[in-house]
Amino acid sequence: MSKTFDQLIQPILALKPRGEILLETVPAPQKLAPFALAMTADVLEDAATGRFVLLHDPAGQEGWGGQWRCVTFARAAIDLEMASDPLLPEIGWAWLIESLKKHGCEFINPSGTVTRVASASFGELVERDEDSEIEVRASWTPSNESNLIEHVNAWLDLLAISAGLEPIPQGVSPIARNS
Repeated sequence: MSKTFDQLIQPILALKPRGEILLETVPAPQKLAPFALAMTADVLEDAATGRFVLLHDPAGQEGWGGQWRCVTFARAAIDLEMASDPLLPEIGWAWLIESLKKHGCEFINPSGTVTRVASASFGELVERDEDSEIEVRASWTPSNESNLIEHVNAWLDLLAISAGLEPIPQGVSPIARNS
């Protein structure tokens, strides 16, 4: 007997991220697929923010190449020197792909964009410091439904990397924040 969508997302709903990340379930888009789960995450001190949407259509969708689709967004503040690096888009995309591989995620049809934004203020805002951000928007199709939670963990890793958090060494359990 196959599991229902609600059964498959239970481990995701019970997920406790590392202590620096606040993870919340939010209303999911209703028109993209018959079943959906959406989450937002914020890295403490506004270092990064993101959104993860898991879509499921038992009939599949041609553009997905399967019954599932992960749609993600991650945005983080970066220093101006990093923003001026011509390889930044490739680096941002590599962070995503490496995070997926680290968590053993099997997937097909990845697509996305990496955007760098550098802002300078003028007029009444001239006193503000220049700032810059990186945005990674991506989607991919999980090859199977057995490890959907690892796709969420990969997205959380992308947020942690883009926020500049130190990696948690293998074998060490993160300290989850009390909700």
